[in-house]
Amino acid sequence: MANYYTDRPEIAFYLNHPLMRRIVELKERGFSDKDTYEDAPVDYEDAIENYRRLLEIVGDVAGNIIEPNSESVDLEGPHLENGRMKYASKTVENMEAATKAGLWGMTMPRRYGGLNVPETIFSMASEIISAADAGFQNIWSLQSCCETLYEFGNEDQRKRFIPRVCSGETMSMDLTEPDAGSDLQRVMLKATWSEQDGCWLLNGVKRFITNGDSDIHLVLARSEEGTTDGRGLSMFIYDKRQGGVNVRHIEHKLGIHGSPTCELTFKNARAELCGERRLGLIKYVMALMNGARLGIAAQSVGVCQEALVEATKYAAERAQFGQTINHFPGVYDMLSRMKAKLDAGRSLLYHTSAHVDIYKALEDIQRERPLTAEERAEMKKFSRLADAFTPLAKGSNSEYANQNAYDSISVHGGSGFIMEYKSQRLMRDARIFSIYEGTTQLQVVAAIRYITNGTYLGIIRELLGEAVSAELEPLRQRVAALADIYEKSIQTVKDAADQEVLDFLARRLYDMTGVIVMSLLLLRDASVAPEMFLRSAQVYTRMAEEEVMGKSAYIASFKPEDLKAFRAVQPGE
Repeated sequence: MANYYTDRPEIAFYLNHPLMRRIVELKERGFSDKDTYEDAPVDYEDAIENYRRLLEIVGDVAGNIIEPNSESVDLEGPHLENGRMKYASKTVENMEAATKAGLWGMTMPRRYGGLNVPETIFSMASEIISAADAGFQNIWSLQSCCETLYEFGNEDQRKRFIPRVCSGETMSMDLTEPDAGSDLQRVMLKATWSEQDGCWLLNGVKRFITNGDSDIHLVLARSEEGTTDGRGLSMFIYDKRQGGVNVRHIEHKLGIHGSPTCELTFKNARAELCGERRLGLIKYVMALMNGARLGIAAQSVGVCQEALVEATKYAAERAQFGQTINHFPGVYDMLSRMKAKLDAGRSLLYHTSAHVDIYKALEDIQRERPLTAEERAEMKKFSRLADAFTPLAKGSNSEYANQNAYDSISVHGGSGFIMEYKSQRLMRDARIFSIYEGTTQLQVVAAIRYITNGTYLGIIRELLGEAVSAELEPLRQRVAALADIYEKSIQTVKDAADQEVLDFLARRLYDMTGVIVMSLLLLRDASVAPEMFLRSAQVYTRMAEEEVMGKSAYIASFKPEDLKAFRAVQPGE
């Protein structure tokens, strides 16, 4: 039987991440749960073993239920009945299997019925499930909305809603509207306090809502009458049991067919405030989006993996001109690049997840007791690192998923264009990854200040200072040379002192940042496990050289007046 965890030992490698011991120590609070909960670990080794067993269960469900159901789900998709969304029949089977296996509320504390696993382990599970069916991963991974409810809701709300999610009920985040996509300041769904009903009433329309007919919704709405910007928005909890929300339409999409994308109408829907008024966009959506972006990074890695599996298998079986096509340089070049992108992106994903784990665990501890000065400094450090790495992880991995899916079809040749082969579905599914939860362009916007203020350069210099194996030292020196070129390119853009030039060249700097960071992370991994990562480190370093040298040459020769050739022609010009 297939197991999407044990069959991919690279995932388990990151259970030994250098920060994992600290993560477990913080998450388990000195293993204090062991006296209350039978399944709580008693020490670090027991915690790691618990994670292994959990991931084996995820891998079993993914490989033997979710993946075999994926084609049927893609063909059937969800449908609309009397204002309600109905999942595809095999999606229902997937949800029942995940519930039976206890795979809901994974990161939530045990006192609410959760498994209390770190974000890193949840990301591993997300990757595994995405490799089986990216559409189902969307539905399942939205349980992470619980994090926002846990962080900003009150204790009564936690006790009422979180156990329901831990037992298998679904969630959604209802943010976007017909006139408010990336620009969420324009949200106009109205929230009005009703003295008569003793609750908030929501009225308006939400569009492009993933899993929009879920059991529990987090809804961004305008609570402050007369406002038009983000300061008038608050976050609300809507319980489907209360009624007042109907599904008006289910989008007919290119991919991720199993994941329903809904247009919702709110008519005096009863809701309750989550956290404080006016902080909905400024604080709570930012927390939601950072979690969602990490989820898309994991989703992307899963599809990268599956695209590589499909391409490798086909290339080893397909014979042309007297030999299998994996012996042709044009094909094995593609396959080696796919593997290198997968390994680099995965390393970045779990490096980012580890940073998130530490600062979120310390934030949680801070709710119970004052932090020490050392803990406050640690929280500040890792919060900043998480903010810097998240847009890199989401943007880079979502682009790699698209590239690997595209190349998988190329390896298949004409067969890849035929619907019977999985690679076409992977490409259709992957296309949304670099769009939703913030396009790659928006990830560049989020990352650019860390480029210009030297944060990433400092991280790169720190990684360059780490020792690598003797075999990898020449590669480390080549990456060090790339870092010098990168630093010069940043300075060139800053010296232009032109915001439009910075905005135009930002994507080039972002891509250079990503490949240098991922090269160094791969060198670290390959020093520990050369049998897994040496080849990818060699291939990826060459890819990084190709990327950095080309983009640095572009930046070096660019002049502000060159923008005239690129500006879109406006109507009437």
